[in-house]
Amino acid sequence: MTDEQYTKAPFYRVRRMTAWLRAQGYGVNPKQVRRFLRRLGLQAIYPHRRIGFSSPGHKLYPYLLEGVKVERPDQVWGADITYISLAQGFAYLIAIMDWYSRYVVSWEVSSTLDSRFCAEALSKALWTSRPETFNTDQGYSSPLRSLEVRISMDGRSRVYDNIFVERLWRTVKYEEVYLHAYQTISEARQGLGAYFLFYNIERLHQSLSYRKPSEVYFGASARV
Repeated sequence: MTDEQYTKAPFYRVRRMTAWLRAQGYGVNPKQVRRFLRRLGLQAIYPHRRIGFSSPGHKLYPYLLEGVKVERPDQVWGADITYISLAQGFAYLIAIMDWYSRYVVSWEVSSTLDSRFCAEALSKALWTSRPETFNTDQGYSSPLRSLEVRISMDGRSRVYDNIFVERLWRTVKYEEVYLHAYQTISEARQGLGAYFLFYNIERLHQSLSYRKPSEVYFGASARV
């Protein structure tokens, strides 16, 4: 229930979420709600860091996309992490998206929040193509530097700069996750695999003038 309400109103912070839960008949206090949200890795959308990881001493990069107009595939990719509710606990999902076409270049799901599954998603994405700029708040960068990809970090109070992926999370949860109530991470992986295939090659997007992400991405990309 908290999961669905967070997706409807991701701007709800602890006190407002507490009030909402009390209105549903739950006897909770702010301390309990804060602990529960932290356990699920949920944070209200306001200027601060999203779910993520960082290694001590990992290199920080400047934000490079201020005022930049995204006009073509592979100009900018963005990566982000969210949680997926399971019957017992939850899992983490990362997606790497082409900002221009909304095409999900790669994704991975994991039971733990560490750098390995993010590195796997990046490796898979780079088999498809490579971006001019990669926007993220995560700590992996070596493969990108070796390919001369510019790295832009949005982790410093720039929650809205990765808004395309934030919108993806809302779509994935309402159109797939909440409808199927995964029992295990294996079920989640299977269900998400089918959904992302549908999302990329069949789903019509209003923001793309009712075209499909694959049509926009591969139809205009010179690297395919």
